[in-house]
Amino acid sequence: MTASTPDASATLGRVAVFAALIIVLGTVVVPLPGGVPITGQTLGVMLAGLVLGPRIAPWSIVLVLALAAVGLPVLAGGRGGLGVFVGPTVGYMIGWIAGVIVIGLIMRTGRFAWWRAAAAALVGGVLVVYAFGIPVQALVTGVPLDLTALSSLVFLPGDLIKVAAATVIVVALRRAYPRAFADRRPLAPAV
Repeated sequence: MTASTPDASATLGRVAVFAALIIVLGTVVVPLPGGVPITGQTLGVMLAGLVLGPRIAPWSIVLVLALAAVGLPVLAGGRGGLGVFVGPTVGYMIGWIAGVIVIGLIMRTGRFAWWRAAAAALVGGVLVVYAFGIPVQALVTGVPLDLTALSSLVFLPGDLIKVAAATVIVVALRRAYPRAFADRRPLAPAV
């Protein structure tokens, strides 16, 4: 099935809007005691998965990563360039792609519910992203996996706050503008 031009335009617009949201939220930095800041970038990733679904959301992430690859400072802290793809955070960025797919799939397992949105953001936006990020970070930095995982726990409270914020935002958006939710088609054709 091919998409009509208006559908394709709407999809491209959604991809661009959520890529921009992810980039803008990367500029939101909340300093914490101990010098480890929390950024809003993963909140944008969670929102993309919740709103766009498993087919469209990954394209928003790919667009952000492509912009970073060509050197634009679109990642948290104004980072960009090919160097970020060999640094300790590359696993997290790869995890964003898998994470939004998981978030979208969980959201599509049944009727919309706030608890499903929260579970999707937690599983896809935190657990899946950590599952990719922590091992790659350990590999790149040469720090043992257990110590890398332990040091990553400092980000967990901030990520849980982002899960709560994503849930509240998506519930409000669903009530105010349900058409914002893209890709509501079944994942497999009906038999």
